[in-house]
Amino acid sequence: MTLHYLIFDASDDGEGTGTWDAMASVRAADVPAVLAEVRAVLDWAERHSPGPRAPLDEGGAWDADQQVQPDGDWTTVTLTLTGPWGWGDALVERLTQ
Repeated sequence: MTLHYLIFDASDDGEGTGTWDAMASVRAADVPAVLAEVRAVLDWAERHSPGPRAPLDEGGAWDADQQVQPDGDWTTVTLTLTGPWGWGDALVERLTQ
């Protein structure tokens, strides 16, 4: 899988947990393609899950948050993943091959 719209930025909390933020700002015609990328990322995350999906402070091993914000002719789609650093690092590596 190669991403054409989403661009990831990673941060590590220093304790083994990472956060991966991805964002794309596109015209309305490209929103379905961006949402397909989001779905593909989430499908991979679920297939390679390090444990249950839920907020980390509620016992989850990983979690994700997706937002879609239209603004005139443009729509911004954001996806934030949190979880173990090795898991997220493998995800981003897979996506950027």
